[in-house]
Amino acid sequence: MPVTIALTNEQKVTATLSPTTGAGNPATLDGTPTWTSSDESVATCVPSADGLSCEIVSGSAPGTCTVIVTADADLDATEVREISDTIAVNIVAAEAAGLGLGLGEPTNK
Repeated sequence: MPVTIALTNEQKVTATLSPTTGAGNPATLDGTPTWTSSDESVATCVPSADGLSCEIVSGSAPGTCTVIVTADADLDATEVREISDTIAVNIVAAEAAGLGLGLGEPTNK
């Protein structure tokens, strides 16, 4: 089941990985996890150097996309056992936070 996040088109969020074994103990991955967005115009992925975290940065327009992170769970250099997680991303337009009220220069009536 994917994790779901809602952001405005002015926000970003950091997603982090903490790999574990089936028993819940810390685990090591083989190589660097990869992060991909199904629609870069909705949200982009900016992973850290080790791939264990990633900034998900909203695009300028509202929309939905999926971010998928994949990694190799098999520590054997010749084998690959891909595991993945999914984030459903929903970008909405930012709401007004102020009215920007301004006054002109006073004039005689």
